[in-house]
Amino acid sequence: MILLYSSVLVFNLLAFKLVKRLSLNSIVHIWVFTIAFQMVFDIFVDTKYQGYWYISQGIDWIAFPGYTMLIPPVNLIILNWYPFHGSVFKQVIYIVIWDLLILLYELMTLLPAPWGFLEYGWWTLWHSAFINPVLLAALAAYYQFVQRLESRLLAKRLSQ
Repeated sequence: MILLYSSVLVFNLLAFKLVKRLSLNSIVHIWVFTIAFQMVFDIFVDTKYQGYWYISQGIDWIAFPGYTMLIPPVNLIILNWYPFHGSVFKQVIYIVIWDLLILLYELMTLLPAPWGFLEYGWWTLWHSAFINPVLLAALAAYYQFVQRLESRLLAKRLSQ
């Protein structure tokens, strides 16, 4: 649990210090998208199928920061430097690097209490290794969708 609460603090401080390329609108969109996406995913993998869980099985208030304030700032940092205009190769390398960093962090979360906060049921690090790139690609696609909406809105306002 120590890692959970210290990570929430550090990741949020880093995000609000480092993230400069994203608009406030995009930040809010990504934050809410991340929470919603994580909740839907965790309802099935955590609650329904007991694949993994934070701190204890089931819904737990003490794990609430893990569901709402842990992953969104990391996603903001990832998107801040994502090579959207780079080659597909650069984008793949960027996602692979972040996947490795996320897996390293996940290994730390598996430390025994009071340090760690993640417990595996049938889930393994291999599951994360393969699903993280898909989730990061979905995040990037959603961000691009938000960007297109912002551009349309701006164009509409300018034409009025």
